[in-house]
Amino acid sequence: MNDSLGPLMFAVAFALIFTGYPVAFSLGGTALCFAALGVSQGYFEWSLMYALPERIFGIMANYVLLAVPFFIFMGTMLEKSKLAEDLLQTIGILFGRVRGGLALAVVFVGALLAAATGVVGASVVAMGLISLPVMLRNGYSPSLATGVIAAAGTLGQIIPPSVVLVVLADQLGISVGDLFIGSLLPGVALSGLYMLYVALVALLHPRAAPALPAEERSVAGATLARRVLLVMVPPLVLILLVLGSIFAGVATPTEAGALGALGAMALALANGRLTLTSVRESSHSTMRLTAMVIFLLIGSTAFSLVFRGLYGDVFVEELLTNLPGGKVGFLLVANLSIFILGFFLDFFEIAFILLPLLLPAARILGIDIVWFGVMVGMNLQTSFLTPPFGFALFFLRGVAPESVSTTAIYRGALPFILIQLCGLGLMVAFPELVTWLVEP
Repeated sequence: MNDSLGPLMFAVAFALIFTGYPVAFSLGGTALCFAALGVSQGYFEWSLMYALPERIFGIMANYVLLAVPFFIFMGTMLEKSKLAEDLLQTIGILFGRVRGGLALAVVFVGALLAAATGVVGASVVAMGLISLPVMLRNGYSPSLATGVIAAAGTLGQIIPPSVVLVVLADQLGISVGDLFIGSLLPGVALSGLYMLYVALVALLHPRAAPALPAEERSVAGATLARRVLLVMVPPLVLILLVLGSIFAGVATPTEAGALGALGAMALALANGRLTLTSVRESSHSTMRLTAMVIFLLIGSTAFSLVFRGLYGDVFVEELLTNLPGGKVGFLLVANLSIFILGFFLDFFEIAFILLPLLLPAARILGIDIVWFGVMVGMNLQTSFLTPPFGFALFFLRGVAPESVSTTAIYRGALPFILIQLCGLGLMVAFPELVTWLVEP
């Protein structure tokens, strides 16, 4: 039993999680139970647990993690101010004159919203409510329409400033700015692959992605150009201020996040949409998500402390570094584990549970940690789309009309999953896609 106590602790925690019990309490409760077992078996003394308050206070004092509520508030405020609605309607009219134009507009706006909000749920719900009815009304295939919305909404996982990347950088012990820079090219390239697929579908199956009828394009010429400028320039300026300040080293991610939150409120005010209700709802959403993150951190910190006391970290490190194939075997197991867990767990939970176990082995095997972090982010993005448990599919199902079947949503996601896997494969084959911008 002594030799298996660490792996058993890991198995019990996941068994509790998969029963539907809250992850934070599953981790914390398992830690307390196995702490008692560890003391009784002579692994450590109760004095080990004295380190827990110090670690928790260290988390609370982590300046980088303060960027999480700022970016969440920024994204939520932009959603409440109807920025996504303005963008989708205007860009849809701009692209609508060509076959597949509405779908191309969804990808384009999805990338913009990813850079402006970094919150997957907000992007998928906004585009599902605004674009899906228009696409279906104009004869788009339900599978293509739902697939492109779900895929474009998940770009918030990999295109900075992403909340996912902030958390991953903290757990990997690397610079958030480096991870943002490293993920920029893969995120933009993935958006390009989505657009290429839509263009091919429109070319080969024109009835699945027709052009927008003339009566739906009521705005044109100088009026349309002026409208495009008015809806695109403000969010682009905000994106440049937030990302540019980080990339230039002028501001930390936390300071840039605070600037972004203030900028989102300024945009809402400029549009006459800054109301007490929107501020209250944005603050409430931010508080709920941030509280969830903090409780997950506390639970995972307790779990990690006891797991290390039981030498579970040594067991995992030896297991991962001695896999057949060395580095290739490790990357295969790591990606497969993240991909499968992404069906069931939120990215916060995966970051706090799995990454601390994978990181030591990655360092021993000489893997570039920034590249590893971007790879994890793209893998998590893929799992958001994968039936039957992909979170983006659940978000879309919640706002899609009843005429769109769940099967159609799943079927529409499959081509984009293959595109993401191809993108992940290209990133593994050509690490320079991540590293060449990061390296001095």
